[in-house]
Parts: sequence; structure tokens; C-alpha cells
Amino acid sequence: MSDIKTQIKEFRIGEKIRAQRQQRRLTLQELSELTGLSKPLLSQIENEQVVPPLATLLKIARGLKVDIHFFFEEEGNRQKLVLTRGEELRPSLQRQAVNAESRPYTYHSLAQGMRQKHMEPFMVEIENTTWDDKLFFKHEGEEEFLYVLEGELELHYGEEIYRLKPGDSAYYDSSQPHGLTAAGPGKSRIVAVLYSK
Repeated sequence: MSDIKTQIKEFRIGEKIRAQRQQRRLTLQELSELTGLSKPLLSQIENEQVVPPLATLLKIARGLKVDIHFFFEEEGNRQKLVLTRGEELRPSLQRQAVNAESRPYTYHSLAQGMRQKHMEPFMVEIENTTWDDKLFFKHEGEEEFLYVLEGELELHYGEEIYRLKPGDSAYYDSSQPHGLTAAGPGKSRIVAVLYSK
């Protein structure tokens, strides 16, 4: 876990948020109002005391008027084509549920370096966890596509539960509450693509 946290810190997400906020001449209070996130939480994220879940990053990205990929790219990297080798994958972000110990999703960005894109592709590892409604997430103005690579999982979408196996896929409006858990023994792996409308 400490390894993952170290790798996530390499992205300097908090530092990038602070720099972008200051560049836009926004106070923490103003960013709080734009995102609906509390001022103390934003301060903790900027000071890298908290690793924000993906849904939180999406809100911050909208508030700062940047694409979510902004947080995962290296500065000065303006590639027009990104090739990601399997052995180069590193954890980008671990989505955690509010007030929950379990952190069932680990994200690996598949397109670091591309700017001005509407899609954000990830390879996601999903832990086998007992479902809890605290694992629901939703993001306005987003659509998601997922494709199961290995393992079985349950997609909780609103009131419905769908069982997916390798080769299955799902495309959905992510403004509705949704979440995933591995359904079989061990982890499941998927490719997930987030699209900003």
C-alpha cells in the first residue's frame, strides 16, 4: 500500500491543484463553492494528506476547467500519440469509499501525456469486497465504458445488479449511482474509459 501511495505522490496531484487554483486566482473557499467539496478536504488534497477518489478529482477538474488527465500527465508532455507498455503501468489512483476502510479499485492510466482529450482510459484492478452502498459513485456529464479482462464482477447500477464475466462489457451514463466489486475469488481486471461530454 505504501508503494502505491508513493507512486501516486509522484503525480504531485495536490501541487498541480494548488498551482492551477492560484493561476486562476481562486481562493480555497471559491474552489469549494465551484466543486461542492469542503474547504478542509481541498486543503488536505492540496497538501497531499489525502489521495482523492476519482469522483472527487472529476469535480475539482470541472471547477478548475481542466480535463482530468491534467492530474496524471508529466509537465511539458504534449504528445499526439501515447503508447503505454504493459510493464510500464503504475498505479495512478486508488478510489476509496467515503468513511470506509476498503479501497476496492486501483486505477492505472493508459493515456498519460495526451492533452485536450474527452476520453480517459484506465486499466482497473478491483478487489473482492462485500458490497456496501458507500461504494456508489456518480459523476455528472460523464459516460463510462468498461470491458472485463479477467475475473468476474458485479456492476451495481442504481437498483440493478449485473454479473459480468471476461469478454463482457457495459456502457452507461455515470450520472447515475454505480459501483463495482469483484464477484469471484481474487481480483478482477477491466479496461474502463471515462468520457466527458
